[in-house]
Amino acid sequence: MSLRLKNKYALITGGTAGIGLEAAKQFCLEGASVAITGRSAEGLVKVEGELAENTILIQNDSSDIQQQYLLAEKINSVFPKLDILYINAGDVTHKSLSEWDEESFDRVINTNLKGPFFLIRSLLPLLSDSASIILCGSVSAQIGLPKSSVYSASKAALISLARTLSGELKHLGIRVNALSPGPTQTGAFDKFGLSKSEQIELINQVKELVPMKRLGTPLELAKAAVFLASDESAYMLGSELLIDGGVGNL
Repeated sequence: MSLRLKNKYALITGGTAGIGLEAAKQFCLEGASVAITGRSAEGLVKVEGELAENTILIQNDSSDIQQQYLLAEKINSVFPKLDILYINAGDVTHKSLSEWDEESFDRVINTNLKGPFFLIRSLLPLLSDSASIILCGSVSAQIGLPKSSVYSASKAALISLARTLSGELKHLGIRVNALSPGPTQTGAFDKFGLSKSEQIELINQVKELVPMKRLGTPLELAKAAVFLASDESAYMLGSELLIDGGVGNL
């Protein structure tokens, strides 16, 4: 069986946990040379043993625009080209309207939209003439989930970028598509500051919102990312692939 990403070079942002980490593993298994980013040095060290030995680990904060320029320089120094860019790093902060302040708002937008935009811009000279850019959207952009206002708006913007940048870059052979997860069993639930019992209750509530009555798995999303990264999706351009258990359509 041939490797689907053989001889391809890939960068995954936010690759130290959940979907990003599993995608890095699957990309490696399919033959790609992979670099991942993580916000903390501790997070990178923690996953180092889980990844292929030649995986490149880079500390990078997606919300810091200057760091995106430096990231592009780093990738240019270690890879001869870039065939796959999976923008997975994200801030999942949820708050009610009255709780938001400007600093929190800017952090989410900078992490989920501004940073990725300028990273793509910085990497443009390195992208191959058959490159696949995968933007991590969210089914939250399709529904009216309370307390998700800023997060959902940032993801809706990324999904829009999949279309507009496809229109702008298609003459270069570069494809841009969005991969939008539904509720997925990742460490993101740990970031809400809930007790263990409260977290279990929340997960059960979320499951009830999913027509399939379960959460997705990082592997299911990673397999979809492999498809979008590979030549199998060569006829997909400016599209959104929903892997959400039916949340956005039923």
